[in-house]
Amino acid sequence: MSLVLSDVKRLAHLAQLDLSEDQAAATLIKLNGIFALVEQMKAVDTTGIEPLSQPIAAYQHDLSLRLRDDIVTEPDRRDDYQQPAPATQDGLYLVPKVIE
Repeated sequence: MSLVLSDVKRLAHLAQLDLSEDQAAATLIKLNGIFALVEQMKAVDTTGIEPLSQPIAAYQHDLSLRLRDDIVTEPDRRDDYQQPAPATQDGLYLVPKVIE
């Protein structure tokens, strides 16, 4: 994937950023560099490789992390928090559409 200058200008407009031509060109180079890096990473064959919990686990196999138990410790107060909201639906806050 590669962007062109008009894409950067459109993204800047949607993000309500005021970029000069030089800033837009520099941003285009940076974004295309990021996309190129992602494409390189996607090209690596990871078949049969187990995911790591931590990158250091690749070098230190006896790594044991002291993680807390994943248990709920707080009460569900969603209804209390949503009560003063102007509009909610199915547990979500409803907001006005802001993207053109």
